[in-house]
Amino acid sequence: MENVMMANYGLVLAVLGAAIAVFFAGFGSCIGIGIAGQAANGLLGEDPERFGSLLILVALPGTQGIYGFLGGFLIINKLGFLGSSPVTQIAIQHGWEILFASLPVGLGGLVSAMHQGKVCASGVAMSAKQPEAVMNSVIYAAMVETYSILGLLATILLLQGIKVS
Repeated sequence: MENVMMANYGLVLAVLGAAIAVFFAGFGSCIGIGIAGQAANGLLGEDPERFGSLLILVALPGTQGIYGFLGGFLIINKLGFLGSSPVTQIAIQHGWEILFASLPVGLGGLVSAMHQGKVCASGVAMSAKQPEAVMNSVIYAAMVETYSILGLLATILLLQGIKVS
């Protein structure tokens, strides 16, 4: 009986890992989009024609939420929850491995999305004075994005080495 409970504990840890990937990266995206959106709304109050050019700066911090969702999806897929034979038990060790594999995309997405929102908000402020330079701000924001992409890549690589059968 104790072995069955311990095996279920491993599955709980693995599912928690999927939730961490999705939740933290999504939470960071919400904050980042909020920061950039507030700045853009301030400028749009004075110049509503700028909506299209500012949209990318507001939307850019949302990509980390997508990466977190992808990380969570990969974990759920690894557990077989999307197929006809889901895993019902896994060793605690494998559960911990999956949980820790979710941290690069989850925590990396959380931190990078918040900072990317600040960079995008600065880009909105800069574009108030130099509207033609919006794309320069996108480049700076994309540099922050690089680290969330590396977090996703680390999660993908870590998940490849984990056997859950």
